[in-house]
Amino acid sequence: MFKSDWKTPAYISPLPLEKLHDFFPRGLVILGSTGSIGRSALAVLEALEPEQSRQFPLKALAAGKNIELLARQANRHRPGLLAVQEEHLIAPLRRLLADGYHPEILAGQAGYARLARLEEAQLVLSAQVGAAGLRATLAAARAGKIVALANKESLVLAGGLIRAICAENGAVVLPVDSEHNALFQLLMERLCPEPAKLLITASGGPFRGLTRAELQHVTPEAALKHPNWSMGAKISIDSATLMNKGLEVIEAHQLYGLPPDQIDVTVHKQSIAHSLVCFRDGSYLAQLGTPDMRMPIAHALAWPRKIPSGVPVLSLNSAPDLSFESPDPVNFPCLQYAYEVMRKGGGYPVILNAANEIAVEAFLNRRIGFLGIPEMILAALNAVPEQAALSEQAILELDRKTRRWCLDRLAKM
Repeated sequence: MFKSDWKTPAYISPLPLEKLHDFFPRGLVILGSTGSIGRSALAVLEALEPEQSRQFPLKALAAGKNIELLARQANRHRPGLLAVQEEHLIAPLRRLLADGYHPEILAGQAGYARLARLEEAQLVLSAQVGAAGLRATLAAARAGKIVALANKESLVLAGGLIRAICAENGAVVLPVDSEHNALFQLLMERLCPEPAKLLITASGGPFRGLTRAELQHVTPEAALKHPNWSMGAKISIDSATLMNKGLEVIEAHQLYGLPPDQIDVTVHKQSIAHSLVCFRDGSYLAQLGTPDMRMPIAHALAWPRKIPSGVPVLSLNSAPDLSFESPDPVNFPCLQYAYEVMRKGGGYPVILNAANEIAVEAFLNRRIGFLGIPEMILAALNAVPEQAALSEQAILELDRKTRRWCLDRLAKM
């Protein structure tokens, strides 16, 4: 367990913060450009005035398999490099590109990592979903980049390793998740004293208040209908199970250095207060805003400057009343599993995340029910041998081993 150091925040390297004031223009690489975060980031850039947009020249875009959307993005912004998940997608992507536009196109993890290390880029938006984003995040950190991190799984799997790499190479991690970006603003921009507690808000998802009997019959379509946020399929399901909050608690532990008993979750169904900090005198500070990911993305891209996000300003006079309540640990146990693996440390977060990714995919494909997700996670935590000391290769091997175990379990069901 590491300790918090509020003169040098846990998530930032010894690189003087003042140096970030001079990192303009910032050549930008977006990893995961066709996902929810990537699309929102491009929307932020497209809404800027020309003088502001020139501060973020787009150098590269990487996507998974959605080559049609990637082609539209690339034809509009004309970056010199593109990357896709698999090599066989390169030729059809090239056929979709505009006449006279001939970027270099890469494929796979090696391609994503090369984009993350790109010399002419200072800023890498890591927005791939799941453990697949780890290698590129590590590559960006090793290259000393400003990493605008939306891939929470990178810190869940390898938080200690990422912090060490940032310190060694002068890289900086700036959080993009709305909750952690809110905590960043509350803590780092106001020179606050050490907090007594971090309070991460959760909407409660679409099934807040349902009984276990009712949860047995929910469908993937219902789980994908998040009440407040527009997100991808995987994160939407994680929100419905409260695993998204569990991963964010681990992420907060890695970013801000507080132990588990100083990080709480409160269900705040309006999603207007994105996170709160409680101080030793009993006072709270909260960061409020319209629930729209363009706001934290714009903050992370430009920090310490401020740029327009394109999000309508929250009207306090017409906003709904704000409510807060405790999460339901009985019907939504994933949050408690995350606290437990955070306390145990070692390889347990890797097992948790890998089992969750397999279980979510199985639920979306109707191979298991909604309650089968936490059941799969708990079974994997109890069955897969854990490793205490984790290098990058050990993390990836434990991730593969857990996925194999879960797939074997599914095959036998």
